[in-house]
Amino acid sequence: MGDNKAISRSDCISKKYIARSTAIAARMLGGEMMIMSAADSTFFTLNEVATAIWQAADGHTPLGDIVSSNICQGFDVDPEQAEADAERFVADLAAHGILIVSDHPITGVRSGEGRE
Repeated sequence: MGDNKAISRSDCISKKYIARSTAIAARMLGGEMMIMSAADSTFFTLNEVATAIWQAADGHTPLGDIVSSNICQGFDVDPEQAEADAERFVADLAAHGILIVSDHPITGVRSGEGRE
């Protein structure tokens, strides 16, 4: 018989790679990350958890690893809830061209905070 394994949210999230777009302006101000998309002038103020995801978005670390090591270990949050929230956050920023999302590691992105 075939191997019929269900694909969990963790499997899906661990396969996503995220990187900061270069078409943004970003600054840390008063402990909050402020990001503006150059494409549509959308402005985001990130909370502490979202900032941790943003800063770890290097294009090489799977989103699942970012959530488990940076979010679940650093904040008192349920892993399933953290994954669901991270997926929504990443999708929202990707829709505005602020984050790049791929099923494979992303090359050619700069490291750092994405300051313009």
